[in-house]
Amino acid sequence: MSLTPPIASATPSGAFERLLTIMNDLRINCPWDKKQTLESLRHLTIEETYELSDAILGGDMQEIKKELGDLMLHLVFYSRIASETDSFDITGVLNGICDKLINRHPHIYSDVEVSNEEDVKRNWEQIKLKEGNKSVLGGVPASLPALVKASRIQEKARGVGFDWDNKTQVWAKVEEELQEFKDEFNVADGTAIDQEKAEAEFGDLLFSLINYARFININPEDALEKTNRKFIKRFQYLESKAKENGKQLQDMTLTEMDVFWNEAKNASK
Repeated sequence: MSLTPPIASATPSGAFERLLTIMNDLRINCPWDKKQTLESLRHLTIEETYELSDAILGGDMQEIKKELGDLMLHLVFYSRIASETDSFDITGVLNGICDKLINRHPHIYSDVEVSNEEDVKRNWEQIKLKEGNKSVLGGVPASLPALVKASRIQEKARGVGFDWDNKTQVWAKVEEELQEFKDEFNVADGTAIDQEKAEAEFGDLLFSLINYARFININPEDALEKTNRKFIKRFQYLESKAKENGKQLQDMTLTEMDVFWNEAKNASK
């Protein structure tokens, strides 16, 4: 079967309609697309989201554009599948998000006044509670990675006024948690430690550091990922230099490896 592909459009509405037409064609005629379910697409959507994240961190605008298209396809795909059982369709999805945005921005679409971004966040959380949320933290997905989840928990708590007054207080908490962790896990002390308590204190320390990062406008997920990438780049430099010198890392001393590691650090400055 050969269908005539819909032509490109110069308008957002036309381009979106073109995507819907293609999705319908594929769902009816393509063996792979016909087979997909909400569940089978789920892991692919997660993968696409991480690919978008990589593109954003890499600052590659063309790659970001491409990955946004991939995600847009998934959103349309889910809606098409749901429409086949009369659960919902793309029109309902779009009107639903529009209605939510209007309702949660009364400072734009009603007579509520706000002074700053914090007022907007506070109103948002209060409106969600009125809509039926049993807890301010109820909207934080249980499956979020722990680092991201900690950030979201803290942001949402701040939205209803549960927060420190200033970053000095937060840093004092970091130092307090660091000391408590050291008390449980002192590497200079040869005595056995309570592993469960040490883990708990380490978690508290991480949580307080993430909190401090929020106060100085650092996204901890982005910061850690950039450090991960930096480490990978330097370690791969170390591997390549060792290979050039006919050596295996496992046969080198730490002092020998440090020479190449420092070269990598200086090269990236």
